[in-house]
Amino acid sequence: MIRDPRRMEALLAEVRRFVRTECMPLEQQIDQSDEIPEPIVARMRELGLFGHSIPEAWGGAGLTAEELSLVNIEVSQVATTFRARFGGNTGIASEALVVDGTTAQKDRYLPLLASGEVTGCFALTEPEAGSDATAQQAVALHDGDGWRISGRKCYITNAPIANLFTVFARTDCAAKGAAGITAFLIERGTPGLSTPEAYRKMGQHGSPVGEVLLEDCRVPASAVLGGVEGQGFRSAMKALNKQRINLAGLCIGPAIRLVDEMVARARDRRQFGQAIAEFQLVQQMIAESNVEVHAARALLLETARKRDDGQDVTMEASMCKLFASEMCGRVADRAVQVFGGGGYIADNVAERFYRDVRLFRLYEGTSQIHLVNIAKRTMALAARAD
Repeated sequence: MIRDPRRMEALLAEVRRFVRTECMPLEQQIDQSDEIPEPIVARMRELGLFGHSIPEAWGGAGLTAEELSLVNIEVSQVATTFRARFGGNTGIASEALVVDGTTAQKDRYLPLLASGEVTGCFALTEPEAGSDATAQQAVALHDGDGWRISGRKCYITNAPIANLFTVFARTDCAAKGAAGITAFLIERGTPGLSTPEAYRKMGQHGSPVGEVLLEDCRVPASAVLGGVEGQGFRSAMKALNKQRINLAGLCIGPAIRLVDEMVARARDRRQFGQAIAEFQLVQQMIAESNVEVHAARALLLETARKRDDGQDVTMEASMCKLFASEMCGRVADRAVQVFGGGGYIADNVAERFYRDVRLFRLYEGTSQIHLVNIAKRTMALAARAD
């Protein structure tokens, strides 16, 4: 749902200018330095990028699912690390708080997340709890009027620079699966919480990812998300359901950029006395990529509109994430092919995006997990219809 088309177009134009004139010239520098310059982060704050999906009551823009999808498509046409810097705050790092936080928790943290003064992260994944997120080994035990938490989280985006951690731990060790998992809001500086140095990664340089270590980390009862024990996994799934829609948009943007780069390269590069754009097999790679971009975009916007209408889009969100991430990988592969040997050389746009977008098929649920979920829901719908 687009609430005000004129206002939305102005927002998209502003984002487009920022991405193309201020971010795009820095792509190679950031890929090499593995760090986004602070002046660019300051501009992100100035433009309100950290608070796009946070409700207006707490200083955000309160964008609908469809509006946020369109913004995500724009911001991701530049190196994916830029959006990762502010994307947690306006996505997975704030969504559980938005939907399940107490009024006091929202009043305390959402304005700080929306302004970018605080960077959030979502600490769910563990070494033995990836695709099976219910296999949480982090444990939170009652300690007087609070809790004492111990565990290790891994592959957490923005963990090395985060100020606020949404941490999931098992509070009922006798419970099985999703039951007994509680979410906690923990601030950096809390004794017992630490973050080692960021990982060295294949791509998305400039977006720090690392571990969150909890060693007898004591937090007050007020740190429990929503003030309710045992509801953490439900909160996580609510956040992930929306983030899967967000991520689909973040896969479409790079694919759009790569189609443009393929076309430019094919028109400029000459072989056998003519531009390679004249060769039908090169045209085929460009055409297939463009078709898939449009299909992914249509699926995303249809799903976002359904979510805005209040419909259950759990299966459609999985479909969006699966199709868009796999599509983006195929487009990146074709881009390297069109660029030829140059596409395999470091600092080439095709090579950089090829590395960056590979992660999309892993996080917020691997492609294989989404196939399983889609199959289960498809069979369940068929059973209900019988």
